[in-house]
Amino acid sequence: MLPTLRQLQYLKLLAEHGSFSKAADAAHVTQPTLSAGIQELERTLGAPVVDRARTGVILTPVGEEAVTRAQDVLARAEDLVQAARSAGRPLSGRFRLGVIPTIAPFMLPKALPVLRKDFPELRLFLREDLTGKLVTLLKAGSLDAALIALPYDMTGIQTAEVGQDELLAAAPVNHPLTAAASISPQDLAAEELILLEDGHCLRDQALGACGIDGRSDVGEAGFAATSLATLVQMVGSGLGVSLLPAMAVEAGLTDDAPVAVRPLVGGARREVAVAWRAGSSRGAEARLLADTLRTL
Repeated sequence: MLPTLRQLQYLKLLAEHGSFSKAADAAHVTQPTLSAGIQELERTLGAPVVDRARTGVILTPVGEEAVTRAQDVLARAEDLVQAARSAGRPLSGRFRLGVIPTIAPFMLPKALPVLRKDFPELRLFLREDLTGKLVTLLKAGSLDAALIALPYDMTGIQTAEVGQDELLAAAPVNHPLTAAASISPQDLAAEELILLEDGHCLRDQALGACGIDGRSDVGEAGFAATSLATLVQMVGSGLGVSLLPAMAVEAGLTDDAPVAVRPLVGGARREVAVAWRAGSSRGAEARLLADTLRTL
């Protein structure tokens, strides 16, 4: 006998919520029903999957392995359902799209009206988060696709390019570096470099553009920003220099700040791409999404 999808769903929710009562609420069943499902799963596997403790539920080694495999099985099952529902009607019905914060406010205002016009049956659910979290959600089947920036570790993920986004040097107005038409990465790196906080892929891409990839002390002592808007204000206040995505500058991010932008000598770019889980049945729709965004 094999585990049922319902039992695997119960186990997944139990791992996520850490208690039988919360997992039962999330599954919209009673706690005894969920407990019975977990017990039946344990009989099928021939080993306990959870330990009950006063502080909550603790997964056993068998339980941890089962959760990992359950996530993949459930993701593929949901892919099957969504593929069947949208057969012959690409980008219709529910589509869960993740977007990183350094792209969402600058690309989505142009993209959403186009998607609404070209795919009127599409029900788009958006989630804005950091790249690492979005990749995890893609692999778990909790997202259908994500709009991200490369380079980034894409093991187990497939991508389709949307376009190239230039990285521009940003400095306070009248800063000596802005006297030139372009700024060398070495000169920029010699200044107080302000970056986004850890977790933003743009931070690592900016460090790489300046030839100081892996320098963990950059942005220490309070000189790290939580958002591009905050970063621009910090640069405009004379706290240092930085790099900004061209799409953000073109969208007016620096218009009201005393900040000057210049291209980097030799150029530096990040690749904007649509990403999806390798093997996902919605991969063709993710490619179609990339094709549509490429025309913006």
